[in-house]
Amino acid sequence: MTAIKGAAVLVTGGSRGIGRALVDALYERGAAKVYATARDPRTVTHPEAVPLALEVTDPASVAAAAARAQDVTVLINNAGAAVNASFLDSPVEDVRREFETNFYGPLLTARAFVPVIERNGGGHLLNVHSVLSWIGLAGSYSASKAALWSQTNSLRLELKPRGINVTGLHVGYVDTDLTSGITAPKADPADVARRALDGIESDAHEVLADDLSRQVKAGLAGDLAALYPQLAA
Repeated sequence: MTAIKGAAVLVTGGSRGIGRALVDALYERGAAKVYATARDPRTVTHPEAVPLALEVTDPASVAAAAARAQDVTVLINNAGAAVNASFLDSPVEDVRREFETNFYGPLLTARAFVPVIERNGGGHLLNVHSVLSWIGLAGSYSASKAALWSQTNSLRLELKPRGINVTGLHVGYVDTDLTSGITAPKADPADVARRALDGIESDAHEVLADDLSRQVKAGLAGDLAALYPQLAA
């Protein structure tokens, strides 16, 4: 079981949305220190958090953050981008930019912080996925999150013998700036954070944070037309 109480945790994208809710929840559970990263650390407003500059797509920035946060035992990869580029109509650079943030960003941070966590006696990695990891409705975003899901599954196998457990968090619509233009029901970021930390503390392989994620995950075993009604037309 992974202990959050007394732990040093790093949350990428920790200044707003789910990231800010995670920082709040970590301190509520007794974390000793929480590094909240952002491109501009001045946007980190939690009074106890340690602001840390980080651009997850920049290897030098990731290396600098790892050098600064040498006491980390829990890494939460929350930072992400939502470009939603069309594979046929959008510039390929838009697709590439989404993958740089949503796939290569968590990979860079994992590679930088795994040795840190190992030296500190082991710990935990949590990657924030999406229900769109399992259903291709958002172009490059869905594809990048599907790739991250696969990365998480592979890292889980590689890291378990090294004393690091891995959790994948899947969420549908969450009430953040990212979904401000969506009228569908949305989860409270605080509820998502609570379920994520429950997953870390119980060493869960996956956390399905809402009904939509559970519904889509269950549908993966069925016919594709059930997930994509357009195919039945």
